[in-house]
Order: sequence, then structure tokens, then C-alpha cells
Amino acid sequence: MKKLTTLIAMLLMTYSAIAFGPTEIRVTPPAPKFTDAERHTELAKRRAAVAAAMSDNSVMVLFSAEPKMYSNDVDYVFRQENNLYYLTALKQKDATLIIEKAGGKVTETLYIPDRIPSRETWNGHMYSKDEATALSGITNIADASTLNTYLNDLKQKSGIGVYLLLPENERDSDGKREFAQEYAFSQQLSNTKTVNAQPIFADLRQIKSPYEIKMLQHAVDISTEGHMRTWATAGRASMEYEVQAEFEYTLRRRNADYWGYPSIVGCGPNATTLHYEESQSPVTKGSLMLIDAAAEYEHYSADVTRTFPVNGKFTKEQAEVYQIVFDAQEAVAKAAKPGVTMKQLEMTADEVLQRGLIRLGLVPADTPQMFRIWYMHGFGHWLGMNVHDVGQYSKPLAPGMTFTNEPGIYIRADALDYLPDTAQMREFKKKVGPAFEKYKNIGVRIEDDMLVTPTGVEWMTKELPRKIADIEAFMAVAPQKTPISKYRSPKTTLFPYMTASYN
Repeated sequence: MKKLTTLIAMLLMTYSAIAFGPTEIRVTPPAPKFTDAERHTELAKRRAAVAAAMSDNSVMVLFSAEPKMYSNDVDYVFRQENNLYYLTALKQKDATLIIEKAGGKVTETLYIPDRIPSRETWNGHMYSKDEATALSGITNIADASTLNTYLNDLKQKSGIGVYLLLPENERDSDGKREFAQEYAFSQQLSNTKTVNAQPIFADLRQIKSPYEIKMLQHAVDISTEGHMRTWATAGRASMEYEVQAEFEYTLRRRNADYWGYPSIVGCGPNATTLHYEESQSPVTKGSLMLIDAAAEYEHYSADVTRTFPVNGKFTKEQAEVYQIVFDAQEAVAKAAKPGVTMKQLEMTADEVLQRGLIRLGLVPADTPQMFRIWYMHGFGHWLGMNVHDVGQYSKPLAPGMTFTNEPGIYIRADALDYLPDTAQMREFKKKVGPAFEKYKNIGVRIEDDMLVTPTGVEWMTKELPRKIADIEAFMAVAPQKTPISKYRSPKTTLFPYMTASYN
């Protein structure tokens, strides 16, 4: 009888694999490879496009990112400023690119530090001039020690335009944080016309080249493998941070630069917090787990979210909420095509979510706008070198644009506690109270990365299952094939640093 039961189970798993798709973790394909000539051609096209957008008799100054201190004499991991990297592929600090345009002629000068053997002993290899040229294709390389002389001369000039990456306005505190040195330098230019270079890059980077799409797709593929690994191991984890470790292990294993943003791994009620980053709560078997996590590869960041049941099976209530979010995603993808605006797609997602929440009783039919209590963010954003990438949201979709499709529903346990004490809100709470008790603590977000094509969109994340049946089929089989670290956190640790033995 036991053999028969095992045989039936194996047959059911085989049927699930055939009927519902993959039941094994998809291993990341090899990273894209480009010859020096291909990279040089790509970068030269970008620099030519930037120069074409500059006015005549002008200069663009692109500084590298400034190292950021973590603590005392320890820095954060260095990441090159996006736009400098976009034009040079150089990851080294203290690099500066100068583009000059005069009389229709364009010259490019790359300033990098001379190699210092004693410094390399401590901090690693620095680019030689030949290596900088081999990476960027720029042949005019100057010693960074002469840059200040050039910049001081530039301060004395008049009648020219100087392009810098600047904050968008006086209230742009984030811009001042990222582009502090550019802003400070702009304040020293009294005789020149200072021009913000950001709109030039925002316009160019909004349309991805085939070269860029390959980089972004690889980031998506690494993220896909990481997500599937978390699904296959979450049921054996004790704490959220263990699940996060399985995802981030994949990033390092597949040579991602880093994560594109801090990983969000929330189980049960924590899935209702949009940017929950602590990962310090237990993993509970009957709950949903929301993971919003992605890789960055060669400065291109994916952005992927999945919500799945820890024990492999959605409850009726979980599935009902999940299906509404899934349907909203589907509606957005169906409506997305060249000429459509992000605002139109936003309205498409909103309509589906409203109808679904009304159907569940979480929103009264006579006040559909109250759906915002359960859905408080937009449906998506531009994607690329920033996880929330540059670009105008008023601009209609065009082939080569990439964006996220990420509706969600978050039924927080305290969501009704902080509503204004008005007659309207009291009536609202009365109407939705029974449904709220039924669905509270369920949080669902599904997020996919979309590439606009001439006729619609391509799901860059298509290899990562989304349908309820596909997720359940995967989780019925994959855990048995996927090892997990033997280390286990103690189930009760009043003073975890004093614990001597582990399961």
C-alpha cells in the first residue's frame, strides 16, 4: 500500500509539472558577453547622443561618485555614478569625463588618477591609461592631478554653457545628497550659464538599446533564480532572515554587482508593510510570504516581487486577494503598448483593484475611491540603471522602454484604527468590518519587469511563475530537490548572542 501511495504521489507530481509549468529552479543563463569593439560602439553612440543634445560652445563635466563613509575609516561599497558609467563603463572612483563642444567639434577627455603602487597595495588595482581606453574607447586620457587646473580655468571663462548633474530645484534634497559636489561646483561658476544635464540623460536612458536590454535581462534572470530558491526553501526556514540569505546567496553565486535595493522579506502581517526591511520575524507555515528583491548587474537593476504561501498552498482567502492583484497585472499588460501613457495604465490597474475589493466586501460599492486604504502606491515605475529609473512619466510608451507592473493589496491589522473619526469613516468601517476580519493581515504584491515592444510588451520576468496553480505546483516538488543550509536559528532566543548550540 505504501508503494502504491508513493507511485500515485509521483504521478501527481509529474502531472503537475506537465500541466502547470516548471517545478525546478531555473538556473541563471550565462552572462551576456560583448567584445571591446561592441562595447566601444555602444558607448560612442551614447556619448555622441549626449553631445548632440548639448548647445554649441559648451562643456559637460561628469564627476565620479564620491565614496560614502559607513563608519570611521570604513566606506560603503563604491558604486559609480550612473551617467558617468553610462558613457564610459568605468567603475573606478576619482574619474571625471569632460565633453567639450565648440564650432560643431566635440572633444572628450577622461581624467583618471595615475597608478600609485603603494596605494594599490592597500586598495587594489587602478586603471592604467591603456586599460581606461580599452574599457571606454576614449583615447584622450589625462592625469586626474591636472583636473583642478582645468576646472579653475573653466570658472574664469564667460559666455559658455556648463552642463552638470544638478538637483532639480531648491527643494530637491535627494538631488543635493547625490550631486553635492556638482552643486557646490555650480555655485562657483559666476560667468557661465549653468545647465542641468539630467534631462539629457533622462531622455536617452528612457529608451534602452539592445545592449542595455541584455544587461537588464541578466539581472532579471539572476533575480528569478533567487526567488525560486526562496520558494523552495522557505518552508524549512525558521526566520525571515534565513529566507533572505537564500536569495542573496544566489546574487553572490551568480556574480551580481549587488542587490538593486535592500531586500524585502515579510511573512504574514509583515507582508502588509511596503518597505519592510528588518527580516527579523518568524516564518509561519500558514502565512503568505512577500519577497521584493532583485539583483543589479553592470549597473542595471531588476525589480521583482512575488507573494507565495510558505506551506505551498494558498488558503481560500489568500487566493481571493492574490487573484485580484494578478488580474490587475494582466489588465495592465494587455493595455500596455506604444502610445499609451503610464497614467492610462494606472487607471487600468485601479479599476480592476476597485472591482475586486468591492467584490470581497473590503470597499463599499458606493465609495470605490476608498480602495486606496488597501492600495496606497502606484502600479509601476520606469526601470533601468536606477530601480526607480529616470524618465518623464508623461511621455507615451515607446519600444525599448522598461517599467514595472506591480499592483498590490495590503490589509493591515491596524488599517481601520487610524481613520478619521467622522460619520463617513464610521459607516465605512461598519460596512467593511466583516470582510476586514476575514482578510486582515493578508498582503499581496506581484511585480514584473516589462519591456515595451512595437506591438505591446514582453514580460522580462516570464520565467518566474505567477499563477496560483503554477506556484503551488512548483512548491509541491522543488523543495524536495533543493538543499538548504544545515544551520538553523534557535526557536527561542531571549539572548541570541549567548546561545551555544544550534539545531
